[in-house]
Amino acid sequence: MGAAMRAHDWANSPLGVPDSWPQPLKTLVGLILAANQPMFIGWGDDHILLYNDGYAPMLANRHPDALGRPFFDVWPEVRDELTPLFDAVVRGEPVHMADLVLDLDRPGRDRQAHFAFSYTPVRNETGAVAGLFCACIETTDSVVAERRSSAARDRLFEMTRDLFGVATFDGYLKTINPAWSTMLGRPHDELIARPFADIIHPDDLATTGDVVATLMCGEPVHQFHVRLLKADGTPVAFAWSAVPDTTPGSELFYTVGRDITEQRRIEEALRQSQKMEAVGQLTGGIAHDFNNLLTAVTGGLELLGARISRGEYDKLDRYIGMAQTGANRAAALTQRLLAFSRRQTLAPTPTDADRLIAGMEEIIDRTLGPEIEVKVAATAGLWPVLVDAPQLENALLNLCINARDAMPDGGLLTIETGNKRLDARAAADQDLPEGEYVSLCVTDTGTGMPPDIIERVFDPFFTTKPIGQGTGLGLSMIYGFVRQSGGQVRIYSEVGQGTTMCLYLPRHLGNVASSTQSSDERDPLRALPGETILVVEDEIAIRQLVVEILTDAGYRVLEAPTGPAGVRVMQSDERIDLLISDVGLPGGLNGRQVADAGRAVRPSLKVLFVTGYAANAAVGAGHLEEGMEILTKPFNIGELESRVHALIRS
Repeated sequence: MGAAMRAHDWANSPLGVPDSWPQPLKTLVGLILAANQPMFIGWGDDHILLYNDGYAPMLANRHPDALGRPFFDVWPEVRDELTPLFDAVVRGEPVHMADLVLDLDRPGRDRQAHFAFSYTPVRNETGAVAGLFCACIETTDSVVAERRSSAARDRLFEMTRDLFGVATFDGYLKTINPAWSTMLGRPHDELIARPFADIIHPDDLATTGDVVATLMCGEPVHQFHVRLLKADGTPVAFAWSAVPDTTPGSELFYTVGRDITEQRRIEEALRQSQKMEAVGQLTGGIAHDFNNLLTAVTGGLELLGARISRGEYDKLDRYIGMAQTGANRAAALTQRLLAFSRRQTLAPTPTDADRLIAGMEEIIDRTLGPEIEVKVAATAGLWPVLVDAPQLENALLNLCINARDAMPDGGLLTIETGNKRLDARAAADQDLPEGEYVSLCVTDTGTGMPPDIIERVFDPFFTTKPIGQGTGLGLSMIYGFVRQSGGQVRIYSEVGQGTTMCLYLPRHLGNVASSTQSSDERDPLRALPGETILVVEDEIAIRQLVVEILTDAGYRVLEAPTGPAGVRVMQSDERIDLLISDVGLPGGLNGRQVADAGRAVRPSLKVLFVTGYAANAAVGAGHLEEGMEILTKPFNIGELESRVHALIRS
């Protein structure tokens, strides 16, 4: 543009030759010619146009003829829009606009154009406003692109099944997408008008309050779980992320939630599949040991019978003890297998890992076989952890099974616990927050793993075992459980030397429930006069046993061999202080149905279910009502007496 200005016939223009131009105009022309940003000058009453190379493309086919002509002769179509702005500049007022929209007639371009600009007054030597200076950028392309992107976002906003929302810190939704109404069955206007706490599951209100408090401090919160309530009251589980608006004083935050109902169902199915894989590993060893234990029971009873038949009554307690020991050990194995294989949701409780390991030593020994030597290194004063104890048992057993499989020729397996204080650096190395942790490590002397295998061991369905011998779910599910519990899993392995798998779990500052006194050590519990118990049990031997125990304790006992028979007794005028019922009964009614029928005519009836199933599976998926309890078979006399006494007195 410098050459064009020098070649222009300024003598025939209102400005005259450049030598006669006022010094402010000369200075400003030199400035715009040296700049790359689009700039122009409008000088004099007619705003004679001078511009630089950056501004020329905006003029399109009006360049180069626009040079030296009045601005509105060059741009007649924008006179109405720009005249008020130019007049303000003449009055000495600068004008700035981030998005000026003008309709321009430029061949090959959209008529609507967008500009960001500033108009600045330019004064002559006397201080009067003699012209205006404009620095501008045409933003048409970026505005059009943003509109297209915004339209795509709006379409995504409308179509997605995820919940997108803008909410206020005082508890109201401000903007939501249609998925809210679709997923929750609630009208849009209702969701906007009422406090969002009204649609949050009551048990999740505390979590929501903590999240909002964090957002108000300017911090985002990711991957928190809060359930929302449908119009019919059904809860729906969502995983959320939320970030505060950074605009000062806005009092807003943005949130997105994803329905994780199906994800949780799949995770539970995977957890159960992985658990059942471990159960399959257990059954062979347990069947063998169970037969051994039964031999001790039957052998002890046969010897007892033989001695009695011969009239030899000395040392009978030896054979009774032999049978009781075998029966008790068999019962313990059966209950552990039932508890281990049952379906359950995570229920964290304060847990002593050393006590849990000690309770599993027998089942681990049976599972690993005689070729594997098991060593347990417990820690005195081990801190408690807050975990789902059956899931920790599951994790430990699977780690032991993996270690066994890595030692096909036998070897040493070490289970070790410890208290760990991780400072900021050590915690960062373990990808954990700084703090106190309990470590539970399983070490084998097996084949070890190369680095490329270590990198993949937590991937779902990845396994190094032959087809049919592993699902590849074990370590991935262990990893998910530990991470969900706030901990971390770490692997230390060397090919040919062995592997150590360590679970790091956060220390729990509460106490672990202490073991209760053995039922055999309690004093006998006697009935009050007239207290009556109805026993519904189809197995004659068990019914006779329970009746005899209760009769010896002073209770009046009624009997029924089937569910319908039990219901008929409860519909009579008989006094009944407690119903004891097996869960699996003949006659068309199970134990839970018998109890429900009894409560229909005796609302305050207390019930003790006796079952050989795992406790939480015995009465179906529902929760036990108040005044109902479960006692699992086999049980001892003291335990039955204690539960009966406590229920009747409650």
